[in-house]
Amino acid sequence: MELNEIVRQCLEGRPGAWETLVNMYAKKVFNMAYQFCGSRQEAEDMTQDVFLKLYGSLAKFDFKRNFTAWLLTLTKNYLIDEYRRTKWEKTRRDDFNDQRLSQSSLRSPEENLDRKETRELVWEGLNHLSSDMRMAVVLRDLQGNSYEEMAQILHLPLGTVKSRVNRARLQLAEVLRKGQGDVS
Repeated sequence: MELNEIVRQCLEGRPGAWETLVNMYAKKVFNMAYQFCGSRQEAEDMTQDVFLKLYGSLAKFDFKRNFTAWLLTLTKNYLIDEYRRTKWEKTRRDDFNDQRLSQSSLRSPEENLDRKETRELVWEGLNHLSSDMRMAVVLRDLQGNSYEEMAQILHLPLGTVKSRVNRARLQLAEVLRKGQGDVS
């Protein structure tokens, strides 16, 4: 079934349409939230909040636009707003995903400890970036979105997206090099 048709059915209140839409995007929204906040529990809560926001905003969707980009923009805006509202300062982070957990069993305990410490340093570094720079790193380097997809999600020109990713990586590298300090 075509995505726009599923959205129309949601707007009409057809049984099962909302569940279909949520099932189509729950993993993508959860992954984006998880990579943004680094906590499974918070990501689950944020995913629910995003879908509540989507439910309330679905009537505003312009069918001429790409629904996926629209939803990811809504998600991005929610995550940034939530970040600004709470100003997270976390030092401990959950593992990025289950695949990395299964890969960790193939490494020695020392290698696992090094990887864990590296992840914690990166997350700490991300906490020192502005929300725009953090989102650039999350979308590109953690989620693997193309620059074109990022331009759609962020509503920015392609050149601006490339520049922002480059600046964000440089700022993150500087934060990691110094060990701490705010570059926002």
